[in-house]
Amino acid sequence: MSFGGGTLLEYVSAPVWLLTILGLLAVVAIVDRAISPAIRSITTARRERAVERLNERLAVPIAPIKLVGRKALISQVILDPAVQSAIAAEVLQSGKSARFVEAQAQHYAREIVPAFSTALYFKVGTKIARKLSTALYRVRVGASDITALQGIPPNASVVFVINHRSNMDYILVTYLASRSSALSYAVGEWARVPGLAGLIRLMGAYFIRRGSGNQLYRRVLARYVHIATASGVTQAVFPEGGLSRDGRLQPARLGLIAYMVADFDPSGARDIVFVPVGLNYDRVLEDRVLVTAAAQVELGQKPRFGFRLTTFLGFVSRMIAGRVLGRWYKNGYACVSFGKPVSLKAYMTNKRIDFRTLNDVRRTAAVTELGATLIGEIGSAVPALPVSLVAAVFIAAHGQPISALELKASVARLIATLQASGAQVYVPRADDDYAVDVGLRMLMLRRLVVETVGLYAVVKGEERLLAYYANAIAHLLPTIEHSDNSNQFNQP
Repeated sequence: MSFGGGTLLEYVSAPVWLLTILGLLAVVAIVDRAISPAIRSITTARRERAVERLNERLAVPIAPIKLVGRKALISQVILDPAVQSAIAAEVLQSGKSARFVEAQAQHYAREIVPAFSTALYFKVGTKIARKLSTALYRVRVGASDITALQGIPPNASVVFVINHRSNMDYILVTYLASRSSALSYAVGEWARVPGLAGLIRLMGAYFIRRGSGNQLYRRVLARYVHIATASGVTQAVFPEGGLSRDGRLQPARLGLIAYMVADFDPSGARDIVFVPVGLNYDRVLEDRVLVTAAAQVELGQKPRFGFRLTTFLGFVSRMIAGRVLGRWYKNGYACVSFGKPVSLKAYMTNKRIDFRTLNDVRRTAAVTELGATLIGEIGSAVPALPVSLVAAVFIAAHGQPISALELKASVARLIATLQASGAQVYVPRADDDYAVDVGLRMLMLRRLVVETVGLYAVVKGEERLLAYYANAIAHLLPTIEHSDNSNQFNQP
């Protein structure tokens, strides 16, 4: 190379593969530094405008924390002082490295924290929920205290507390609440299915390991629930903790509720308002599985809830064939009632308690009392439907055949007794006789009740399943007596 005077021509050669790599790196840099930020800015602005429009029509607006990136929310949970203390305690107790224990906590947080998508929830999820609910049932909304529901403070954290009768509960409540808010559910291990889990998480649900004794996991879960509740996320909780196997309302299992109230400040700006929701169905799709599980427990066996693909496909094929041939009968009525909201601030003021100042024993007792109160409110909201009414009369008959006239008279007395006690009763077409016809037809189609020479009786071996439906309203009518082939229903 010459540095003397004159024109200097230099040629630099390089392999084609190196130029290709450099070109690709340049494209990636342009995309990362210029195009991607511009796209994110545009999509974020569009999403924010969409959420603003959506919040204008929702009774309970979507909490801003639901729109925070999932990674940021996971970091917020992990960096929470209580979680950091739990990590330090686990390191001391287990002797494992701090890095290993923190990785465990990160794994738990990623497992729990949802990734909410407004588009998926409202444009896909709620539409599927509506179509599936109305395809399977005649969906009805029972009584609700509209004035009390409208009186919930706009900045309150709303928690729908619901009795758990079927896995359809998630779908039905999502459909009926879609005009009010976007709900965040706690779902168990059943939903952690490859492919399905991601979709459920995008719908705003968060996964929990029921009955986990791992203290670090419990602390991570507790802090997520606390952060979500304190940030105003609308949640839906099933206090019973699982599906009722005998049809009766079960005592509250208080894990999630305890996490919500543990650090609640009654003098703070945001209240927690529990809205009781009572569900009932003329047919629970899993009823035989649940009843069988209850029988297994009575025999000291471990209940099995195995999913049978053949059974599921058989049900779907019968449904499709019935609709094509015009012979499809919906599974009766599904009804949802909303009870009187329970303000946690008002509750704590009336009880003169502060969960933050109680020791473990007294806090457990106080949360148990709160749980019993919520279960009582839920029970009051559970509507009595035709199948439950007719089933209750047959159970009260203790196996004795009943004529159509006796059946209608007994159901009419039962309805009057329930209504006099303030219970919610859904009577289709406001016609007691029609309600009996609907309930009896469903039981006969399912071969739980048979007619012989004008008398109706329970099919032998189906008593337990019939009792399952009668038990749905057992808490509304504690005493059901039968004597001299005439049913007398008494409410103490």
